[in-house]
Formats: sequence, C-alpha cells, structure tokens
Amino acid sequence: MDTSEFIQFAKATIDYVADYTDNVRSRNVLPDVEPGYLSKLLPKEAPQKSEKWQEVLKDVEKYIMPGVTHWSSPYFHAYFPSGNSFPSLVADIVSSAIGCIGFSWIASPACTELEVITCNWLGQMLGLPSEFLNSSNGTGGGIIQGSASECTFICLLAAKERTVRRMKQLHPELDEDRIRAKLVAYTSNQSNSSVEKAGILGSMPMRLLSVDDKCSLRGETLKKAMQDDMEKGLIPCYVVATLGTTSTCAFDNMDEIGLICKEYDMWLHVDAAYAGR
Repeated sequence: MDTSEFIQFAKATIDYVADYTDNVRSRNVLPDVEPGYLSKLLPKEAPQKSEKWQEVLKDVEKYIMPGVTHWSSPYFHAYFPSGNSFPSLVADIVSSAIGCIGFSWIASPACTELEVITCNWLGQMLGLPSEFLNSSNGTGGGIIQGSASECTFICLLAAKERTVRRMKQLHPELDEDRIRAKLVAYTSNQSNSSVEKAGILGSMPMRLLSVDDKCSLRGETLKKAMQDDMEKGLIPCYVVATLGTTSTCAFDNMDEIGLICKEYDMWLHVDAAYAGR
C-alpha cells in the first residue's frame, strides 16, 4: 500500500466510523451470536494473499460488527462510557503513525515528557497538593497505565517492594523471600474482581473484608483484620479502597481507611476508575 492508497483507505474508514457513530443507536447493543460464531465464518488459516481494503471494510461490517457489544450506544448501561470521542480517535491515528514505544526518555523524549506534563495537569485539575506532582522535589508524580486493572496490579508490586525494603531496614536478619511470604493485602468484598486477581498475580493474599449497610468498607473492619493477621505473624502491606464500586457504586470510607494506613505505614491504592472521575 502506497501513500495514495493509504489516503483513500483512511478516508473511507473515517467515513465508515463517522456513519457508525451517528447510527450506533440503531444497532442491537448486545450481539445475537453464540460463542464460537466467528470461527465458523473466517478461514481456518491465515490468508496467503492480501485482500483489497474495500473488501476488508466489507468484512468488518459483515463478520465483526454482528459480534460487537456497542459500548458507545446510548442504550448501553452495563459499565461506563467508552473513550471514543472524535479527538480521541484522531489522536490514536497520530499515535499509531508515530509508532514509538516510550519505555525510557531516550526511546522517545516527547513521549516521556508529555506523559509527565499531562499527569501534572490532571493533578492540578483535581486540586492535589504539589507533593503529588512530578514537578515537586519529592517522590510524587503520575504515570499512565493501560487500564484500572493494570494500575492495581502495578501498585501492588510497588507496595510489596516498598514493604520489603522497610522490613529489611527494621530487621536486617530477615530474608527477603521470608518477608514476601508474610505480606497480605486488603480490600472490600464489593471491589472489582481485578483487585483480587492482582493479589493472585502478585503472590499476595487479598483479604475480602465485609462492608456496612451502605456497602462501604469501614476503618474499624480494616483495622481488626490487620490486627488479626499481625497476631499470626503476617505483615499488612497493601490496601485497595474503592470510590464507586462497579456493582453498587458504593464509596469506601476514605477518611477512616486513610488514617489507619498512615498509622501502620501501609500503601493505600484508590480504585476510582468507575465513579471517581
């Protein structure tokens, strides 16, 4: 595909996307297909020769769209709005065209610095203290992850490393693996399933704590669970509080939980992906 054909393909695709967006309400929100439907429609092996882009667009409409759950439909109320505004779509085109991976500053200086600046903007919009910003002299700062699930998991790994270092300073004689084996995390039984999965992936038991009549995790419940674990020789490490649970939109009591985490020097992660915006 040369530049001229790319322009034709891109223009036709944008027309298709614009039409899809304008008329998404006319499509069934939930697809009427059975598991495995697509394997019956597509070739058993990858094509040996390329297809014309016109045929590819036809295949998208004929085979893919019937199996799509349309998150951008005004009739979709299952989770939260999808990030597919027109500026977002155009930005994805530019980002994909550049095609760099910003795993370090030298790999793409603009990529790294734009992330830092954008996170600072967000922190300022939220009215966060300067200690939370990359521009501070402390350890504050934000980075962009691919999903809320990824954020919860990465923060668990960071909390684990932080706790191991802290415990080694207090008890140099302890082996790091022995410390890791004693770490435990806490969240409410109303939190997203990704929180429990983060504990599994990070090899850290995740305690699912009971909530009050408003489906909110309270500080007293957290503190009792921590004390019970410490009596067993375990080390409280990580707490995930939720601002807007997926099932009931409940808010954990941050005032109480925050004070307890500060008292015990624990990492507090706030999952605000659903209703905390």
